[in-house]
Amino acid sequence: MTDRIEVNGLQVAKELSDFIESEALPGTGVDSGAFWQGFSALVHDLTPKNRALLDTRAELQRKLDDWHKANPGTPDPGTYRDFLTGIGYLTPEGGDFEIDVRNIDYEIAMIAGPQLVVPVTNPRYALNAANARWGSLYDALYGTDAMGDMPRGKEYEVDRGDRVVDWTMGFLDEIAPLFGSGWAGRTGFAVENGKLRISNEDGRTLRLSNEDQFIGYTGATHDPQTLLLRNNGLHIEIVIDKDHRIGRRDTAGIADVILEAAVSTICDCEDSVACVDAEDKVTAYRNWLGLMKGDLTDTFEKNGQTVSRALNPDREYISSSGGEIRLHGRSVLLVRNVGHLMTNPAILDRDGNEVYEGLIDSVVTALCAMHDLSKERSNLYRNSRTGSIYVVKPKMHGAEEAAFADEIFARTEDLLGLERHTIKVGVMDEERRMSANLREAIRAVKERLFFINTGFLDRTGDEMHTSMEAGAMIRKADMKQSAWIAAYEDWNVDVGLACGLKGRAQIGKGMWAAPNRMAAMLEEKIGHPKAGANTAWVPSPTAATLHATHYHKVNVPAEQERIAAEGARASLVGLLTIPLAANTNWPDDDLTAELENNAQGILGYVVRWIDQGVGCSTVPDINDIGLMEDRATLRISSQHIANWLHHGIVTEDQVMTVMKRMAEKVDGQNAGDPAYTPMAPGFDGVAFQAACDLVFKGREQPSGYTEPVLHARRLEKKARG
Repeated sequence: MTDRIEVNGLQVAKELSDFIESEALPGTGVDSGAFWQGFSALVHDLTPKNRALLDTRAELQRKLDDWHKANPGTPDPGTYRDFLTGIGYLTPEGGDFEIDVRNIDYEIAMIAGPQLVVPVTNPRYALNAANARWGSLYDALYGTDAMGDMPRGKEYEVDRGDRVVDWTMGFLDEIAPLFGSGWAGRTGFAVENGKLRISNEDGRTLRLSNEDQFIGYTGATHDPQTLLLRNNGLHIEIVIDKDHRIGRRDTAGIADVILEAAVSTICDCEDSVACVDAEDKVTAYRNWLGLMKGDLTDTFEKNGQTVSRALNPDREYISSSGGEIRLHGRSVLLVRNVGHLMTNPAILDRDGNEVYEGLIDSVVTALCAMHDLSKERSNLYRNSRTGSIYVVKPKMHGAEEAAFADEIFARTEDLLGLERHTIKVGVMDEERRMSANLREAIRAVKERLFFINTGFLDRTGDEMHTSMEAGAMIRKADMKQSAWIAAYEDWNVDVGLACGLKGRAQIGKGMWAAPNRMAAMLEEKIGHPKAGANTAWVPSPTAATLHATHYHKVNVPAEQERIAAEGARASLVGLLTIPLAANTNWPDDDLTAELENNAQGILGYVVRWIDQGVGCSTVPDINDIGLMEDRATLRISSQHIANWLHHGIVTEDQVMTVMKRMAEKVDGQNAGDPAYTPMAPGFDGVAFQAACDLVFKGREQPSGYTEPVLHARRLEKKARG
């Protein structure tokens, strides 16, 4: 049984209390007694409001279910909209407005670039992500399939290296062209009167077509060691080292090209972690605290060697005008709190009930971030140069819940003695009611908003659960081509631009979920900046470096101006179009394939979550291709099977047979993991039972969320030891 400390009516798990008292509070200037008194008041004042909002969700879902039962199939758009308005699902829109947010860091407001998402419970990953502000383009191209194939072995392949250099020189020709020639034939560099001069193999001296792109260097003017260019607000560092293995083969000694990559990183306390109790929460909070203090380190074994990680310092250059340039060496770090739904046994209220986890996250993550706010502005490891705390808030349903988040953060600021609107909010547009009411949700947090984004997978899961009674859904692979998803992606950008986010906040797009398919990412993900998004999620530092090339090729502010001038592209009718199957007479083989794909993905993810506490990982899919899985991918797969079960497309026996067969496949895929516990042949372990709960009890889960089942089963597994 958990040891608890009773403080001001809160029963706090000892490990969390100890962390707050001995690690988080010292150095903030916040008095311990006042902290616990204020924390207790916040919890007991806001808990009834939190509960009421969840009751509203449930009541709206009940009315939706009843209406769809009485009106099955695709509804008439006008009738449907009147119904949604009548029950309060759609919020009346007010007049035009623009957000009024202050003290947003330049990287958030003005720079278009990749955004990493990392489980904050893993210090190594968190440090790698924070340091992914800069990444080697040579390494990213060489070590992935971005070149069309993978390296053949561990030894350096000269021909592959030459292909990487050729690709990079072509990229430079596109984004920083030289006047009268290309990058391939240069033989040397010099800085003359603040301008970059480039010697060419034919004896000519070349210059950049846009000489303002050269902004700095290191080394001597006649023999620079690095050159610093800027394009579309992002920096490129060209490394010159004629003694380097690659530099020796280059006519001008270029050894690498470093791109400014992950401009911002979300340190995740939600979908990518498995935090079910105080022990888990303290792990997450401690790493976040280390990032905010700047002293987080990690030591681990890699390829037989001991490797240490720490936060990178800022980068310094000589300005082309003769002064100094210091560039941020790390991503601007954001923290994703959990949503309004879940409670956590880390703290109990005065009645012995678990406290809503979102309330705990707000207070403790902000408390940790105060250590960053207290740093001198010149501190090399300062995260926010403007004194802001960036909190991403997921899984909110509409304007009323956004307003509640605003209230939570205001109460947190009062508790910690912070100025109003120090805590900024990122609104994740990943629930159907949030999408439909996005404009009014933005209005509710217009003085805090730094970010909106789309999240296709969670949004699809909610789409299916919301309209569960309307009929059978189309196949999962067809969702991306459905009418609602096109409207959803455009609607988010249209609304964001209309509310004045351009130049003030981020408009984001979702994750590239295939970390090993970088060639495909380079081909496809350029669509995100072209769609007017000034950031989009990537699963790794390598992916961030490669995705950065898209923001060099696409001028996002110009795209946003074009989109705004053309007018709104999406309609509410399109957004509310339910993805129902017109014909459900699929061949048996297609049904089996759909079930197997869903079941294998569910089991592959759940078995690691329940048995090992791994909240996000690269999981082999049914074709043994590694895909990044988190609770969003789990939600869509489980809701899809639940929908087909409910409408008689498949039977429980069919699904259970497939679940067992796919459990055996997942066992085989994990055969090399000594920490893995097979699900077959007994099929009676906690992990398999959790996966079955998600499917067979999917309709019962609030909004189709996976957290209630996962948390309960993980706690059961931990209790068993």
